[in-house]
Amino acid sequence: MNSKIALITGATSGIGKATAYEFAKHNIKLILCGRRQDRLDAIQKELENLTDIYTLNFDVRDKKSVLHAIDSLPEAFSNINILINNAGNAHGLDTIQDGDLEDWDAMMDINVKGVLYVSKAIMPKMVANKSGHIINIGSSAGKEVYPKGNVYCATKHAVLAITEGMRIDMNPYGIKVGAVNPGLVETEFSKVRFKGDPKADLVYKGFKALQPQDVAEIIYFVISRPHHVNIADLLVFPTAQANSTTVKKD
Repeated sequence: MNSKIALITGATSGIGKATAYEFAKHNIKLILCGRRQDRLDAIQKELENLTDIYTLNFDVRDKKSVLHAIDSLPEAFSNINILINNAGNAHGLDTIQDGDLEDWDAMMDINVKGVLYVSKAIMPKMVANKSGHIINIGSSAGKEVYPKGNVYCATKHAVLAITEGMRIDMNPYGIKVGAVNPGLVETEFSKVRFKGDPKADLVYKGFKALQPQDVAEIIYFVISRPHHVNIADLLVFPTAQANSTTVKKD
């Protein structure tokens, strides 16, 4: 695996950051992408003794920035073998009739268009090389719709549909495509969703949620399978969670 180059979006926190640390332990060269350059710099400093790292500062919602950033990669990092489409978030917990249009736009732009823009920038070279592995980070929200999850769940259902379409279109070129779909993971995610409301602190109380490292280890397992093995769709919950609305709390 030590000759591989992985690009990770949303690498400044949560699952993306944990995946960077996990991949670095296995000597995978990293292209870390995010909107917060100071965090990218800090992660690079911590991991540069383990592997070669390059950082890209852009917002996945901005297609021109995405294409420019990927196009600007130096030769040593241009041959991307692994793409982890991790950037994504949720905004608000409203019924659909009370939903905020800006929240909807943000979720569609980041969770759906962001996956498309980054993939579009990287897939042509994978196709030319007839080699590569794309993992889209979905969610259990892509498997079922829960109360007040309307548009967020729609975006994650879209991620799974895009993943299936990618897998069909990439199949003739031997490129693996799959989705990893976590349930409740303890990250900054809820703070964004609750827009700073203290209720965010209660989301993970009373049970042991998945940790970003748990998901990162699963992602490494997926990309380290033999060439003939593709884990196409993986759903992972904490033990306390049975589905999106059933969680055993103390």
